[in-house]
Amino acid sequence: MAAKTVTVLIQMRTHFFWFVLAGLLLALWAQWRLRSAYRRWSTRAIAARPLTGAGAAREILDAAGLIDVPIKRTRGHLTDHYDPQKRALRLSDEVHDMDSLAAVGIAAHEAGHALQHQELGWPMQARLGLLPLTRIGTWLALPLLAAGLVLRVPPLMVIGAGLFLVLLTFQLVTLPLEFDASRRAGRVLRDRGMMTTKELAGVGEVLSAAAWTYVAAFTLTFAQRLRLLRWGRLSRPPF
Repeated sequence: MAAKTVTVLIQMRTHFFWFVLAGLLLALWAQWRLRSAYRRWSTRAIAARPLTGAGAAREILDAAGLIDVPIKRTRGHLTDHYDPQKRALRLSDEVHDMDSLAAVGIAAHEAGHALQHQELGWPMQARLGLLPLTRIGTWLALPLLAAGLVLRVPPLMVIGAGLFLVLLTFQLVTLPLEFDASRRAGRVLRDRGMMTTKELAGVGEVLSAAAWTYVAAFTLTFAQRLRLLRWGRLSRPPF
C-alpha cells in the first residue's frame, strides 16, 4: 500500500513538472514568435498607401465615431495598449510613427479594443469589472499566498488564493478579447483598403503571435498557483 502511494506521488510530481515546463516553453515560444514576426514585418512598408500606425488608428477610430479617443505615445518596446479607464490609445514611438505592416497592424489591433469598449460586450464588461482587483492582485497575490503557506495562516492563504483566482479569471477573459481585436483589425484594414491581401497575411502573423503571448501568460499564472499550493502540501485550494 505504501509503495503504491509513493508511486502515485512520484507520478503526480512528474506530471506537475512537465506541466510547468510546458507552460514555460510556451511563454518563451510566444515571445520569440512575436519578436520574430515583428522584426520580419517592421521593415516592410505598406504598398496600398502611405500610412503610419497612428494614422491607421486615427482613421479606424474616427470611422467608428470615436473622435474623442486620443492617441498618445507611450515608452517602451511593444508596450502598445488601449487604456479603457482613460479611454485613450497608447502607442510606442516605433508603432506611432512607422509606416510598416507591423506598426499599422498593431495600431489597428489596439483600435479594435476601443471598438470593443464602444460596444461593451460581456467579455469587456467582465474585464473592466475585474480590473481594480487585478491590479491589487498583481502586487499582493503572490506575497500573501506565500506568507500564508509559510506561516500557516489560513486567512492570508484564502486572500492570496482568491487574488490569484482573480488574476486567472482576468487573463482568461482577456483571451477572447485579444483574438477578437485581431480579427477586427484584419477586417477593418481589408474593408477600408488600407492593405492588400498579401500584406494582410503578414499583419495576421504579427497579430496572431501577439495573441498567443496572452495564452502563455495565463498558462504561467496557472502553473505558478499550482506550484505554490503543492509547495504548501495542500490537497486542495484554500477557498
